[in-house]
Amino acid sequence: MIDQVAEKVVRRVILGFLLGGLLLLSYAVLHLFIVPVAWAVIIAYATWPAHRQLRSRLPRYPTITALLMTVLLSAAFVLPALWIGMLLRTEVGVAIAAVTAQIREGAFVLPEFVRTLPWIGDDLQALLDELTREPEALRAQLTEWVRQGSNLVLTLIGDVGRNAAKLGFALITVFFLYRDGERVLEQVVAVLRRFLGERLDPYLAAVGGMTKAVVWGLIATAIGQGFVAGLGYWWAGVPAPVLMGAITAVIAMIPFGTPFAWGSIGVWLLLTGNTVEGIGLLLWGALVVSWVDNLVRPLVISNATRIPFLLVMFGVLGGLAAFGLVGLFLGPVVLAVLMAVWREWLEESEFARLAAIASPAGGREEGEGGRRS
Repeated sequence: MIDQVAEKVVRRVILGFLLGGLLLLSYAVLHLFIVPVAWAVIIAYATWPAHRQLRSRLPRYPTITALLMTVLLSAAFVLPALWIGMLLRTEVGVAIAAVTAQIREGAFVLPEFVRTLPWIGDDLQALLDELTREPEALRAQLTEWVRQGSNLVLTLIGDVGRNAAKLGFALITVFFLYRDGERVLEQVVAVLRRFLGERLDPYLAAVGGMTKAVVWGLIATAIGQGFVAGLGYWWAGVPAPVLMGAITAVIAMIPFGTPFAWGSIGVWLLLTGNTVEGIGLLLWGALVVSWVDNLVRPLVISNATRIPFLLVMFGVLGGLAAFGLVGLFLGPVVLAVLMAVWREWLEESEFARLAAIASPAGGREEGEGGRRS
């Protein structure tokens, strides 16, 4: 009997080492594709209802429906990115030239109500005079700031070529998920159920609900902010309000990033003497655009998943810092699973307490405790 137990333990130890080695080797082979696959899973899951409707029209051609959905997704990602990229290449240069021309026409003068602010009004005007004393030097400084900003963006999202490759791998993975996703999900569920048992169902429900809520909460809120901000740009007479609205929508994907978009444009309007338009745009951004960002998005996500607002915010910001852009979705999903585990343990503890009270021994203890009290 002892020999059989020892042999079983040795087999399990050897099997554990083999599985651990295989996992490490698999990670070494596949770690470059983890992020594209994560994007593919998120996109496929969020757009699965649309794919299901398309597949119901062509039930005999799953490969064709998967290919059509992948082509539509490619157009939805690539075409707007190319359009914004081409416009930015021209608009940034035009904006710098406009700033330099404005400086040549005369010095910037802050509005009266800004210059009369205690402690900071005179300092702001002195700083502005220092910056605008030499137009060419300011032009070089603006170009340097644009370059530094571009480097920061590239640091966050990576270089264009690498992201194009990631996007390509993600779209290829999405195609196969559309075509074979149901079979893959069944196999994954079967394997996970061996380890988690019936607990797997609430965990999968938490992951699915949070993924949908975050994807559509981020996208819908970003589009709404871009549209509302574009209306403010159009009213203020900002050149290319559609482009500025599109850029604002992209920036709105990052929490609390939208004020940098409409705030910088509002400050520029104030510096160029358009006081009414500048104040109006700043008020519009603070009262309307930011309201969409700071209220609607957390409420959409937290109401759909029954997760507290603070936890959603921490998940989005912490995921962004830990995993990059894909962390916008992975962070809240991880916390959603944690909340599912937490609630399950609380329910088990409450059930155990009620069972103890309902048992005869528990009832006697309750009665004795009541008499002693």
